[in-house]
Amino acid sequence: MNKSSPIGIFDSGVGGTSIWKEIHQLLPFENTIYLADSKNAPYGYKTPEEITSLSIKNTEALINAGSKIIVVACNTATTNAIDTLRSRFSIPIIGIEPAIKPAALKTHSKSIGILATKGTLSSTLFHKTSMEFANDISVIEIVGEGLVPLIEAGKLHSLEMIALLKKYTRQLIDANVDYLVLGCSHFPYIIPELKKLLPSHVKIIDSGEAVARQTKNLLEQMEMINDTNVIPSLQFYTNANTATLQFLLQSYSEKISVAKKDF
Repeated sequence: MNKSSPIGIFDSGVGGTSIWKEIHQLLPFENTIYLADSKNAPYGYKTPEEITSLSIKNTEALINAGSKIIVVACNTATTNAIDTLRSRFSIPIIGIEPAIKPAALKTHSKSIGILATKGTLSSTLFHKTSMEFANDISVIEIVGEGLVPLIEAGKLHSLEMIALLKKYTRQLIDANVDYLVLGCSHFPYIIPELKKLLPSHVKIIDSGEAVARQTKNLLEQMEMINDTNVIPSLQFYTNANTATLQFLLQSYSEKISVAKKDF
């Protein structure tokens, strides 16, 4: 492991590429390896034991690929497995959690919404965070059932997607929320559609930028920032069809490599 070793990133599928984009923007010379475990997506309806097992598998694959740090770009994996991963592996591991704290501190209506998977919303870590920072406000928890499979299929603007989002945003509007926290790394890809359906005063928060800053800070503390300033290696692997990965990363197509691989 050295400064040019890659940042390893994994998600239950393609959604974590929203986190990768933030990391790449902040750390443009870092080599990265991204694993999309789309064959097992979504994680949100699996048991905590299944989520932990899959997270261990993905972490081991990234360690074997020479990663110097690992980013768990999946809310469900973080909230269910991060403690196990950190106790099992010595490599630094960064997780992603719903940004409840900033929403709870900034809300004026005292009502915020959380759009996440069942696995995240039912986790012990989520409830602990919610109780700590949002104990005195109304938190509207929306299980975004059906959204991840549509995003995995690249159907961001489909009729099915719009129908589901109308259903979920209606609940948020009725509850007078002024902040919506996205609790799944897939969901930044549907922000344009959410903005069409929500009142203009509703602020949408995701955790991507914060995760990128934390990754940079930790690498600086480790003195492991890649300072070679050469064109980085940006590798993406999926154990399912590569089409959606290529679609979501099309603006980077000249710089990245996308391949199917069992892991």
